[in-house]
Amino acid sequence: MLKAKVKETFGAANANGQDRMARLASAIAEVRSGGRLSPRTSKLLASDIAKMAKKVVEEAAETAIDAVRGDRAAVVNESVDLLYNLSIVWSEMGIDPDEVWTEMDRREAVLGMVEKLPKAKPDDDDGPKAVEPDLIRLGED
Repeated sequence: MLKAKVKETFGAANANGQDRMARLASAIAEVRSGGRLSPRTSKLLASDIAKMAKKVVEEAAETAIDAVRGDRAAVVNESVDLLYNLSIVWSEMGIDPDEVWTEMDRREAVLGMVEKLPKAKPDDDDGPKAVEPDLIRLGED
């Protein structure tokens, strides 16, 4: 019954993942401002960024472990927890989900798909650096 109600409420009109993440960001902002009750979210928002980041790492690890175990349903559930905790970090840092989508669009335009940026060869004294995709010449070695 609950599953049918959820589909009815959030069905095709909200099938876009960006919409869902925007709704989550909005809900987190409402909790932050006191306009919405959520004890779990309130407790997390009252903690420091280190605790928030730790939750992202924990959920990412749980997702990876469940993937190695081949537990598809658990990977789906842990992925939701991971996205929730990542959204908490974004909120704490003042990052709107649209900023992330913009970066995804940029990488897709430059690299042909959204993927991790290639690393530059480390300088002798500065260590590894990410390469700006705008400076990459695709297809050249």
